[in-house]
Amino acid sequence: MANKNILLIEPGYKNKYPPLGLMKIAQYHGPRGKRDRVRFIKGLDTSVLAEAWDRVYVTTLFSFEYTKTAQAIDFALEAANGHADKVFVGGIAASLMHERFLSEPRWQGIRFVKGLLSEPPAVSLQLDDFAEELYSDDIDGLPIEDHVPDYGIIDQIDYEYPVRDAYFAYTTRGCIRKCRFCGVPALEGQQRDTYSLTSVVEAIEKLYGPKKDLILMDNNVVASARFKDIVAEIRDLGFTSGTKLLRKGARTAVQRRVDFNQGVDARILCKDPVYLRELATICISPLRIAFDHLGLRRPYERAVRYAAEHGLTRLSNYMLYNFHDDPADLFERMRLNVRLNEKLGIRVWSFPMRYLPTDRPDRGHVGEKWTRYQLRSLQLILQATHGVVTGAPEFFKRAFGDTFEDFERILLLPHDFIFNRDWFERLDPDDRLGAYYEAFGKLSAADRRDLLVLLSSCDARDFGALADRATTEAVRRVLPFYVPMTKEKLYALWEMQKKLGKSDDGPNMELAEDERVEDAGLDQDDPRSSARAGLGRHRSHVA
Repeated sequence: MANKNILLIEPGYKNKYPPLGLMKIAQYHGPRGKRDRVRFIKGLDTSVLAEAWDRVYVTTLFSFEYTKTAQAIDFALEAANGHADKVFVGGIAASLMHERFLSEPRWQGIRFVKGLLSEPPAVSLQLDDFAEELYSDDIDGLPIEDHVPDYGIIDQIDYEYPVRDAYFAYTTRGCIRKCRFCGVPALEGQQRDTYSLTSVVEAIEKLYGPKKDLILMDNNVVASARFKDIVAEIRDLGFTSGTKLLRKGARTAVQRRVDFNQGVDARILCKDPVYLRELATICISPLRIAFDHLGLRRPYERAVRYAAEHGLTRLSNYMLYNFHDDPADLFERMRLNVRLNEKLGIRVWSFPMRYLPTDRPDRGHVGEKWTRYQLRSLQLILQATHGVVTGAPEFFKRAFGDTFEDFERILLLPHDFIFNRDWFERLDPDDRLGAYYEAFGKLSAADRRDLLVLLSSCDARDFGALADRATTEAVRRVLPFYVPMTKEKLYALWEMQKKLGKSDDGPNMELAEDERVEDAGLDQDDPRSSARAGLGRHRSHVA
């Protein structure tokens, strides 16, 4: 039954890593499996509509990319010539939002697969043997989850994944924690060890050649009872501290690295220096430690100190915000990293990650202690810093302030002033920022709270009508500064700044693209970013 046509679709969103699930499905169907013809596309590639497909798979990732995911599913249905029984949808969003996908009338008959493909293929894919569906008799075969990823399909598309020259693997699945903000318990369940890492790496190398990096997607590897054995296995695979890879025919060797890309748990690391001593024996870069709220300050700080003591000086962390925290909580966590950088002589890069419910199809969630306007302000600041909070003191002070009061004031700035802060602070001949500060300085604490409520009550395009709702004359006088500039005025400002050559690129982050976060959502629905796309390399900066 070989030579069937199999189409794999990844929606057209931006993502850092290639789709591991589709890569394993490709191996299952490909020349070393069922010997089918496999085609992989990203987005809506209409060239596939001229062919007949025996099965179409669609992967899903972030729930907030629902719109692009829905477009891909509709396209898959079209590629299958309307035969819904030939379309299979799986992945993270399809699992976390399973009922929503199932309830969509136009997708009736499509199979939405929840969780991992860890059962024999016919079982995981819900195939009907009575209907003689393709490979419905494969009830004893190797689970698709356990197949070696097919790296060959990556070459079928033009999209460049920031991380691709790497072994992608797990040493554990699941997690011992039950964090309410996380989808892992629902997706993977209790923590457990997986198959041999060595066998996976050796199989990938045999089929596709040696890879530079080792990307381990474990959710909490330090919680494994086999932690020391896992690290020893990584060393045996050639990923010791400082090691390089010299490929056959190459003149220079490249630095290798290990990345536990989901981070490690400070609450475990702080218990015994042995964890960091073990991690220091492999070429881990960066060491990612989660810092989800200020209540973790003591274990986090101790873990960072242990890391520094064992020579791990390149650190990175995810900072959850917009959950149960407030702006002060986030600021103190960011500020702590600046102090640790100075005191310990290390580099810690922070990546604030905005909490969104795992079953919400958009990015509109506002935490109970945040406001809509503050979240948008922070997004604009992070656009200027490329999503990174560096530990450089002067840069941090300029971008986020020296105190929480400074940070609170920056979050309340008009958004045009935040996005074009370099211009308004240094170059604007009309000194509009100075005029704003004069009006803002006349606001009482109650006025500022009312102003924040007003600005969070509507879209920016409606700010011009807020004056009628102002509670005091002082609030009414400051509101005109918040009315967005027209595109024409913004273009003129950017062109003038470009001609003056006064915009710099900020500090050197010294952080490679493949070490950044999977998704910071920095350009989502941002007219400023799209408008400036045609202005070459010039851009505005917070610092």
